[in-house]
Amino acid sequence: MSGNLDLLNSTLAAAREENRAALIAYLPAGFPDVDTGIEAVKAAFEGGADVVEVGLPHSDPVLDGPVIQTADDIALRGGVRIADVMRTVREAHAATGKPVLVMTYWNPIDRYGVERFTAELAEAGGAGCILPDLPVEESGLWREHAEKHGLATVFVVAPSSKDARLATITAAGSGFVYAASLMGVTGTRASVGEQAADLVRRTRATTDLPVCVGLGVSDPAQAAEVAGFADGVIVGSAFVKRMLDAADDTAAVAAVRELAGDLARGVRGTA
Repeated sequence: MSGNLDLLNSTLAAAREENRAALIAYLPAGFPDVDTGIEAVKAAFEGGADVVEVGLPHSDPVLDGPVIQTADDIALRGGVRIADVMRTVREAHAATGKPVLVMTYWNPIDRYGVERFTAELAEAGGAGCILPDLPVEESGLWREHAEKHGLATVFVVAPSSKDARLATITAAGSGFVYAASLMGVTGTRASVGEQAADLVRRTRATTDLPVCVGLGVSDPAQAAEVAGFADGVIVGSAFVKRMLDAADDTAAVAAVRELAGDLARGVRGTA
């Protein structure tokens, strides 16, 4: 069974045709438990997200700040497994028909088996993977199996990336390019900053892939700012914080839906 790379591509293209950036939400699987996590992903789509990244909880998430680390810890203590991540992708995609990616560090895939992971993700209806710590030079095996199964390979670029390095990374990727808006870890920021706009400009000079910006976007005004220069706006910590602050699981899911709606209006310039 083929994955949903084509669905991801068409979704991002449709946003571009509407003259707006896509809204990409991030939520960890298994947080606060598997069932509620699935409902949260559905709620993000219901609120207006175009794409959702499902995080595979990791004990040492080097790109992630304290908010997502807290959620990962809760999920891991709850016993979340890769099978639960696949179930989250499957049920969220089946319920919405929208593109769902997995964001994961390399070690869990390596231990699980690349062929097994890509085959199961495609079977679940997944659109691909974001792999923040997989060097392009070591990605051949992954890309071979991802391409075979119709899955996107999304690499992360940073403000520190030189132009030649950007070209190397973007040439190997598919789906879109994840542009980290600043040096550091995920988390809400008072300002996204000029670094992000410069990085998008330099990245676009190397590729026709959409360039989507993450790290630091937390409210509709910031979403609108980033939407002014990027093809997609990626929001993670703000969603997770809303869930952590909610009184109960029902309120947590409702908070995700509400924030997605606010951010969707931001990327459309109607906030």
